[in-house]
Amino acid sequence: MQVTINGEGRDFTAPLTVRDLLSTIGLDPAKVAVERNREIVTRSTYDQVVVADGDRLEIVHFIGGGAPDGAKAAEGADSFTVAGRTFWSRLLVGTGKYKDFEETARAIEASGAEIVTVAVRRVNVTDPNQPMLVDYVDPKTYTYLPNTAGCYTADEAVRTLRLAREAGGWDLVKLEVLGDQKTLYPNMTETLAAAEILIREGFKVMVYCSDDPIMAQRLEDMGCVAIMPLGSLIGSGLGIQNPINIRLIVEQAKVPVLVDAGVGSPADAAEAMELGCDGVLMNTAIAQAGDPIRMARAMKLAVEAGRLGYLAGRMPKKKYADPSSPLAGLI
Repeated sequence: MQVTINGEGRDFTAPLTVRDLLSTIGLDPAKVAVERNREIVTRSTYDQVVVADGDRLEIVHFIGGGAPDGAKAAEGADSFTVAGRTFWSRLLVGTGKYKDFEETARAIEASGAEIVTVAVRRVNVTDPNQPMLVDYVDPKTYTYLPNTAGCYTADEAVRTLRLAREAGGWDLVKLEVLGDQKTLYPNMTETLAAAEILIREGFKVMVYCSDDPIMAQRLEDMGCVAIMPLGSLIGSGLGIQNPINIRLIVEQAKVPVLVDAGVGSPADAAEAMELGCDGVLMNTAIAQAGDPIRMARAMKLAVEAGRLGYLAGRMPKKKYADPSSPLAGLI
């Protein structure tokens, strides 16, 4: 019989259960999720579900994880809570664009991040022994946040996160539905549709969105657990283009607000935190730096400094000079 796996035709001898098929191609059933003819196959049924001629299977990987045990705050830092889970690091980092998994792991460690975003992708069934991210970034140490990077419709995003939950038991997820390839700007109509379905199915949705305060409020009212307005276009490094809107979103929100996308420098990260954001998510700014490890440390410190500056409260701006030294007793 012929079965299509991850878009490629493969020949097998019938009969064959899902578990038999995974074993035949050298995949560990505990590390993957399987979709058969667009229906999730739960792990508990791998021995019962029989693969038939003409079936189309999608096999994706990554396993779930949790917050580091005993995570401690840096001096002067404070925690934030999302969907009932507490984190000390307010810097979230992505795992793409590095030269290899080893550099990815070193940069994440240097950043001090506890949450790392991961894309859900097809397993390489041609060479199942290829290294996976989980071999370098331990999901028992870091909280894996599966996202829908590369999805342009609500259907694609929902399908991806259903597979992610089957792969690792995840319910805390990052939703992003893109509008076009040129800008990677969020398609808010599709985002709203996907968020509604995911929330109804029990997902805890952190959502990438435009910097529109009205739209941000609507997403929160729907039940999203974190609002993640873009600072500027994904991967652009342009920094925060509309700080006024970001501040308005922060002021009205009762859930965490994290700037997502566009951060290019430590100054950008500090600015986001000084606006009162609960955190910052970045990938390209670290991964594409000349020295990603050093930049990861810089971003860690910038986020901490910006948060402390926000808590301290900056001095008021004045129209004229105000001497620092007292004038009394002047010679």
